[in-house]
Amino acid sequence: MTTLTRRSALKLFAGTAAVGVLAGCGTGGGSKNADGSVTLRFGWWGNDVRNKQTQQVIDAFQQAHPNIKIQGEPGVWAGYWDKLATQTAANDMPDVIQMDLAYIAEYGGRGALLDLSKQKGLDLSAFDKNTLSSGQYTGKQYGISTGQNALAVFANVNVFKKAGVPIPDDTTWTWDDFLKTAQAVAAGASNFGSSYGLTDQSLNIWLRQRGEQLYTDDGQTGFTVDGVASYMAFQKKLMDAKAAPPASVGQEDIGAAVEQSLAATNKTGMSFWWTNQLGALQKATGSDIKLLRVPSQDGKAQDDGLFYKPSMYWSASSRTKHPEEVATFIDYLVNSTDVAKVITTERGFSTSPKIQDAIKPLLTPTDKTALDFLTAIKPELGQAPAVPPTGSSKVADSLGRHTTDVLFGRADAQSAAAAFKSEADSQIKNAKK
Repeated sequence: MTTLTRRSALKLFAGTAAVGVLAGCGTGGGSKNADGSVTLRFGWWGNDVRNKQTQQVIDAFQQAHPNIKIQGEPGVWAGYWDKLATQTAANDMPDVIQMDLAYIAEYGGRGALLDLSKQKGLDLSAFDKNTLSSGQYTGKQYGISTGQNALAVFANVNVFKKAGVPIPDDTTWTWDDFLKTAQAVAAGASNFGSSYGLTDQSLNIWLRQRGEQLYTDDGQTGFTVDGVASYMAFQKKLMDAKAAPPASVGQEDIGAAVEQSLAATNKTGMSFWWTNQLGALQKATGSDIKLLRVPSQDGKAQDDGLFYKPSMYWSASSRTKHPEEVATFIDYLVNSTDVAKVITTERGFSTSPKIQDAIKPLLTPTDKTALDFLTAIKPELGQAPAVPPTGSSKVADSLGRHTTDVLFGRADAQSAAAAFKSEADSQIKNAKK
């Protein structure tokens, strides 16, 4: 059986989905049942914790709205986007979709997502301007943020203790300090000191520390070859210092489910995750996890490039046959205090005051740890980055491929960075044709 890669699936989507959407052909998601009820398909990626919580929410919604049935379609990050791209190309996208910042312009810009601002059954009055704008592209509301989070270094306290290494001061540490700490942990705990952070958002933070950015507001790349080369060279430096795993192990870890990652299986002392993933990682490891700021180039926390990111969004297919019911379900997801009491902070910290008040008494020590971290870094945060433009959803795969080429010794950092920039520019340019 041929495996459809994310890149090939998105290529298929780019070539056919928008045409099908705009032409009004295809079946779309959702169905009407013999008893007059409506079935909506609902797709999301997650882990065991998220899946159980989401099913609780679905069950409660169906009890309150017996005329709307929800068919859950859970998945994992590694395969979610391949599947969604294929479904979209076939005009078979789920009615309600969990969406990510990296893909919202890709799908919205091609006409695959519903403009939620036009749905009367969806009340957006509880959300501030910044929250709403984070889900907008070309003036349309393609997603409603589920909450906010930030990238952090997750330090496994048990691994650090085993290694006899103190957890560093994250308000002053540099990338050199990070390397030395990872080396010490690897030597003392017979583990890997650090995982790799081979994601486009990790690269973006690295670039922001250098005065560059992944994308500009006008939808172009905003970085230099030298900026990316320095990022790739640092990953290679980690590996060569035996502070991070060999290339083959690191490559496997990139696509691993959360529960199967090096971090979750206690095989690494430090790893890069979003704050809303703290609960899942702490449960998987059985260890306390200390949230640390990402290191900076100069040892100043205000220069570390961190920002608040929408954890994810609720979006809807523009091909749904039941936009009214879709709006009812999304309204329930974002405004119901009953939902908030089930999910609490697993999909990020909601910016709705009503939701914040509802979950305060329910916050676990883990939730409070994440909230304390988000509160502590707030004065240091820079401006939120631009929404990734149409065509950019392939950039993360390209980054991982070229960086692992450097790790395997198949390319030097400078040539790999040049090839990456060329691909990124071409992907964005071609998407606009």
